[in-house]
Order: sequence, then structure tokens, then C-alpha cells
Amino acid sequence: MAQLLSGKPVAEAMRLELTARCEALRERGILPTLAIVRVGQKPDDLAYERGAKKRAEQLGVQVHAFSLPEDASQEALLALIDRLNDDASVHGVLLLRPLPPHLQLDAIRNRLDPEKDVDGMCDLSAAAIYNGHGGFAPCTAEACIQILAHYGMECAGKHAVVLGRSTVIGKPVAMLLLQKNATVTICHSKSRQAAQLCTTADILVSATGRLCSVTKDFVHEGQTVIDVAINWDANRPNAAGGLGTIAGDADFDEIEPIVEAITPVPGGVGSVTTSILMRHTIEAAEKR
Repeated sequence: MAQLLSGKPVAEAMRLELTARCEALRERGILPTLAIVRVGQKPDDLAYERGAKKRAEQLGVQVHAFSLPEDASQEALLALIDRLNDDASVHGVLLLRPLPPHLQLDAIRNRLDPEKDVDGMCDLSAAAIYNGHGGFAPCTAEACIQILAHYGMECAGKHAVVLGRSTVIGKPVAMLLLQKNATVTICHSKSRQAAQLCTTADILVSATGRLCSVTKDFVHEGQTVIDVAINWDANRPNAAGGLGTIAGDADFDEIEPIVEAITPVPGGVGSVTTSILMRHTIEAAEKR
């Protein structure tokens, strides 16, 4: 049976540290403040916003939520970002994505002040991650590294394979693993013999968004699997006794008996992501 890399104890350990840092800021008259910008009413955006607010309340971080209608113009969204950039009381800004298709993400994400970009969205943040100096990484990518560190899983000298090359998870988590002195291979939809490459990994990070795509053919004994994806499994029983629940890329029942350690979905990486978001907001407040 594999070690279950639950996110709950990771988030709890972070809570103790971050609460103390918030208290230190308040003693200096600074209230760490996060602005969450949402366009539309997508259920996953609303769920993430609720989770972020709950985590912020636990730590003492203030959250201001800004909601724009689904058909909001690009000019309206840019005007809001400009206002938040100029507001000295706001230390971090999170823009929930993906945006509606009529909005041009490239122009919007680079409008944000990099010092307030607490989810690694703009190009300057990406450059900082690439160089290994300053900037904030995307929260989900950093949550993977936080889980490995919490459970004492050394990256240096290990071979890590990342399944997925998105700018939100795949590419940044590869850069973060390199910073930890891992040897990193990135696989994607065009990779040949991806399963064979994955079997050479000490650490496998999967972020493809394809339900049960990581099977026993991708893993081996002694391997650590970090499953980042959130998929909908209509056939898996849920807690209410019906069918339908979220699941990761990994065919959990098939590979859990083989590998040494694995993150559950739900209850793994996702539960650490909001804690990373709060840490970035607190760091931004400390720098200001």
C-alpha cells in the first residue's frame, strides 16, 4: 500500500507559520490583503473563491472579491486591474482563469503589477521563475513542491517526469523541480513512448487533465506520483451514495498498490494551493 500524500497536514503546517507572519504584519499596522477578480459565475471559479476566503479567514488575510459579468468588456477588466494596481492597501491580485473567450488573456495578464501577481500570471513572473530569482510561481505548481518538501521527499539528483506543458502547471513545476536540483523530463501529447519515459521517473507529476490516463504502464515500485489534475468521473461513487465525483489523471485503484507514494484527488495538491496563495499574499505585503 502506497503512502498517501494528503494535503491537509501540509496546509495545517503552513497555517501555523503563516498565522504568525500575519500577526507580525498586523503589529506593524499592515493587513495582508488579496483581491480576487472573477468574470462570470462558473461553478469551479466560485468554489475556488470560497475556498480561498475560508483559508484567508483562518490566517488573518483580508480578501476583497470583485465580480464582473460574463460579457464584461476588455476595457472594464483592464480598468479594474489598473485600479487594483494603484491601490496600496491591496498586496496581491488573483485573476480567476480561464476567462471568457472574447477577452484577450495576453493583454490582460501583463497589465497586472508583477509585485501583486501572486499566481504567477504575467510574463515577468514567468521570467523570474525561469531565472530562479524573485517573483511568484503559479500556486498549483508550487503546491507540488510544498507537498514533496513536507513529506521529506528529496528532489536533488532524482529524475522527475512532468506530464503536461501548460504555463499554469507543467512548465513552472518543471522549473521549480530544476531549482531543487532534479533532472527533469517534460512529456506532452506529442511525446512518443510517454509511458516508457514515465517508468524511468523517481517523481512523476501528472497535469494533463485526462481522467485515468496514468495507468500501471506509467509507474513502477518506489515511485512518487503527484497527481495535479481535477477531472470529473461520472462513474465513480460519491460520498452521497450516488455516482459522480472529481478524480485525477491517475487510475488510482490500479497504480496505488504499485507506487511508493501518491497524492489523492480530492484531498491532495488542491488543498495546498490556497495556502500557497495566502503565503504569496503575505510575502507581497512583507515586501511592500
